[in-house]
Amino acid sequence: AVQLMESGGDSVQTGGSLRLSCAVSGYTNTRGCVGWFRQAPGKQREGLARIPRGYDDGVPYYVDSVKDRFTISQDSDENTVYLQMNDLTPEDTAMYYCAATPLHFCPAFGLGNWNTWGQGTQVTVSS
Repeated sequence: AVQLMESGGDSVQTGGSLRLSCAVSGYTNTRGCVGWFRQAPGKQREGLARIPRGYDDGVPYYVDSVKDRFTISQDSDENTVYLQMNDLTPEDTAMYYCAATPLHFCPAFGLGNWNTWGQGTQVTVSS
C-alpha cells in the first residue's frame, strides 16, 4: 500500500519561504500522480499542485492562487515530492497534506480522486 509522510512545516513570518517534503513509499503503479493540498481551520481542503509520476514529459499543475509562488517537484526516483513555497502570507496558514491517486494520471483535485493521504504538516505564517 502507498504510504505518504509530510515534513517541513514550520512557523514563519510574512514573506518567508518553506519547503515541504512528502516521502512516498509503496507506490506500485508505474504511472500516477501526487498532489499537495491544504486545509485551514473552518475551511474545506483545497488542492494546490499536482505532479505526474512515471511520465518523461509530465507537467506539474497549479491552481491560480499559488502558481506564481509555489513550485512542486520530485526527486529523480520519485520517492520524495517537494512543495517550495515563497512569499508566504497569513492566508497560507493551514495544515498541508500530500496525497496519491489510484489512477494512472493526474486527476482533478476533487477529494474522491485521491485515496491515500499523509498525516499533514502545519504551516503557520504570522504578520
